[in-house]
Amino acid sequence: MTSKKTGYLLGALAGVGVATAALAGANLADQPRAESSVDRGLLMRTSTAPIFAPPPGAPLSFADIFEKVSPAVVSINVTSDVDPSALRRVPGFENFPFDIVPRQGPGGGDDEEGQQGQQGQQGQGQGRGQPRLPSQQSSGSGFFISSDGYIVTNNHVVENAKEIKVVLKDERELDAVVVGRDEGTDLAVLKVKGNGFPYVNFENAGKPRVGDWVITVGNPFGLGGTATAGIISAYGRDIGETFVDYIQIDAPINRGNSGGPTFDVYGRVIGVNTAIFSPSGGSVGIGFAIPADVADSITKQLIAGGKITRGYIGASIQNFTAEMAEAQGLGAQRGAIVANVTPGGPSERGGLQSGDIVTSVNGVNVKTSSELTREVAKAKPGDVLRLDVLRAGKRKAVEIRSGVRPTERELAANDNQQGGANRGGGDKPDAQAQRPVVLGLALAPLDEASRRRLNLDPGFKGLLIASVDQSSDAAQRGLRKDDILVQANGEPVTTAAEFSAAVASAKKAGRQSILVGVHRGGRTSFLPLKISG
Repeated sequence: MTSKKTGYLLGALAGVGVATAALAGANLADQPRAESSVDRGLLMRTSTAPIFAPPPGAPLSFADIFEKVSPAVVSINVTSDVDPSALRRVPGFENFPFDIVPRQGPGGGDDEEGQQGQQGQQGQGQGRGQPRLPSQQSSGSGFFISSDGYIVTNNHVVENAKEIKVVLKDERELDAVVVGRDEGTDLAVLKVKGNGFPYVNFENAGKPRVGDWVITVGNPFGLGGTATAGIISAYGRDIGETFVDYIQIDAPINRGNSGGPTFDVYGRVIGVNTAIFSPSGGSVGIGFAIPADVADSITKQLIAGGKITRGYIGASIQNFTAEMAEAQGLGAQRGAIVANVTPGGPSERGGLQSGDIVTSVNGVNVKTSSELTREVAKAKPGDVLRLDVLRAGKRKAVEIRSGVRPTERELAANDNQQGGANRGGGDKPDAQAQRPVVLGLALAPLDEASRRRLNLDPGFKGLLIASVDQSSDAAQRGLRKDDILVQANGEPVTTAAEFSAAVASAKKAGRQSILVGVHRGGRTSFLPLKISG
């Protein structure tokens, strides 16, 4: 399954897993047989073949760890219906009358979701020959966290499953059911019948350092219990997901490893393999795991209640960047800027406004939009959240009573539904010639005709961009005809004179750019525009 991040792949064999680079400790390359090397004890001899010892601190072998933990790691085989929209995207089959894709022949490879051959063909409906969707088989990894059959894996491994089979190390195959799934962290818990299963534990206290050894066990390419080893490469990696700061590891992980565990050298689970960065779809030594403390908390909640409830304020936000801060004259200020407020939602009721810069939540400083979302998500529905914000350069406290965060799917659907389509049309050339131009933007009043044409509410206020000079910074930033300026320097703008005055004020203050709010397709975004001259 392809991740939402460009270049990142999720890791079932209908996805991709997390990786650790090959064991670097034992250097098998030929080395000069210098006497000094022998004296240092780096070169040992058994019969006539030289053997190079690992460097200090490296384990002689991971065999004991693997023998200890591998019985708790399972392969997960999933049968699911093929997504019709995905079938339509298969090259060469865009115009097929039915959502059917022929099976891959002997020379065919897996697609980027790691589907192991489409199963099923066009069926005969009752009397009318209606097609039947084919099914597909995919595989991933998981591991027992209790003796009574609870298994942790990735949500994307099982989210569309019709049937789930779990294969143990001793080759027993068991039916599994989904206990609960969490799209936000891409975690899921399964359950199989029985007792006495070998299991492993999450390690929340001891945290390996960057450079410490790790070992992963999983089901790459459907091969079953496979071990790879490497090191922790980094902590706190942001790969575009909201609720997880990932561990980066370099052990080789490939399709099918997703949902498997990453262990420390004591055999404790320090992460759940989830994604790799890969231009090709295979391991390049950059993999990502969900930290144990996050996985432990989420899985316990799923076992207890089957779902995760998070706080919600009903606002879309962006990172407040250094360039934005300069444009506002705010120095090194960091935070999250409010782009849009959901009508009737908690933020609107609490008085939060578009353009507010949130700097802390309940006394906890936030430097990014992800940090703000995570702090809000910790709240229970009904809790009061105190947000410290900067509004027009002045500090203000806003109190918001938390709601319940919708699912990621519902949020995405709401995003897609906002705003109306541009019905086209335009102005006559002679009218365009008379328009004022500021920072390469030809500006026009937002009149009732323009509001109807752009499907805007009758009371919507702003300044219409009639055209954009393609050599301007505005064009480089992606602004285009029929975008609407709604803010400049933290103040609303409705006329070219107001916008020009805001630019002049920023220039007088010695700023290199001005922060503007731009409305497009039902949503507002903020970006800095360079001030020329």
